[in-house]
Amino acid sequence: MRCFEKEGSWNLSFSGAGFLGLYHVGVIHCLRQRAPRLLRGASRFYGSSSGALIAVSVVSGLSVDLCCSRFLAMVKQVEQLSLGIFHPAFMPIKTIRQDLQDSLPTDIHILASQRLGISLTHWPDGKNFIVTDFATRDEVIEALVCTAYFPFYCGTIPPTFRGKRYIDGALSNSMPFADSPSTITVSPFHGTVDICPQSSSASIHEMNTFSANFQISTKNLFRGISCFIPSSPEVMADSCRQGYLDALRFLERRGLTKEPVLWSLVSKEPPAPADGTPDAAHDRGLSLNWAVPKELVKNVPDFEQLSPELEAALKKACMRDPSAWASFRCSGPGWALTYLLLPFEYVYFQSRRFVEWLPDMPADLWWMQGLLRSLALEVCSRTKDQLLSLLVTSPLQPKAAPPKDLAKEPRPTHQA
Repeated sequence: MRCFEKEGSWNLSFSGAGFLGLYHVGVIHCLRQRAPRLLRGASRFYGSSSGALIAVSVVSGLSVDLCCSRFLAMVKQVEQLSLGIFHPAFMPIKTIRQDLQDSLPTDIHILASQRLGISLTHWPDGKNFIVTDFATRDEVIEALVCTAYFPFYCGTIPPTFRGKRYIDGALSNSMPFADSPSTITVSPFHGTVDICPQSSSASIHEMNTFSANFQISTKNLFRGISCFIPSSPEVMADSCRQGYLDALRFLERRGLTKEPVLWSLVSKEPPAPADGTPDAAHDRGLSLNWAVPKELVKNVPDFEQLSPELEAALKKACMRDPSAWASFRCSGPGWALTYLLLPFEYVYFQSRRFVEWLPDMPADLWWMQGLLRSLALEVCSRTKDQLLSLLVTSPLQPKAAPPKDLAKEPRPTHQA
């Protein structure tokens, strides 16, 4: 296609997705396998929240096996906790930080500078900031931790990046540069982006929020819930497979693959090209093949034939712990024992969090004090302005009496 002829003339943007970041993993693996030039020739990779974690994995060259294992390990951890995400042992920011420390190369700040764009939301004014240059490896990790931090879900005190507090970048800009014609957009939600699940709903209503378009449907509602409360590892793995299929449909629709793979899945022959000019896309003026079938994971029983490497990575990451203790925990007596020990677990993990917070406590308390002071000054300033406006509009003095008409006043009589 014309827009992909010159290397460096396009970008990729990954939306915030939470646990549905596995969808992005499937998309990336499909592009690596079927169209590596799209990744190799991209100018920048933008992302927010878990989309930024996928973007840095592309820049650093992390394997699909590692990405699947990291995401599904957190899903299995939530599944094993008696209270799920509400259990005090669930500490996503700590897990993400440790995974980044273990997996990112030492020169990631050199690889990421001017090629990786991370969307951040400044706290508390909510302004968006996209960082594209990094001085050290720790700065890359700090920026990724900030963009993955969702308020109150991950904690109460936002992390810092270059001395300022930032939170989830998806809250201010979920998909950076989504309106640019040179950006390939990726989202696990039904909508109008380049690579996304195709909805079977007849609803055409869309909602524009967080700088991204979302179709208003029940499926998107359930996907939004899955971002924060994941289903079983097997169900979440299907979102990764769906990402692969949707990326493949994107490539075939634009003629970027050598053979029509999706047509072979439905046991049909691709239609012969019609005479004349092909249909034009409604948004970018490109020639698209809208006849490419829309395949779902449930309709592809032999997914291993499409991507043996991805299927092997997902099956390996979904495997449960075969130990006897793990089997006991999944049994009825094991769950009963877990709930009986819950008060002791709560005290233990909360005490552990407090001990880990002690080195950062002075800086956090100083920041909270400054935040409360600025909030109090803002409230006083607004209250003062409202009182002054009331004083100007409503007079305090009573109105003066109207002047008397001297002509109607009785004249005084003079007596001798």
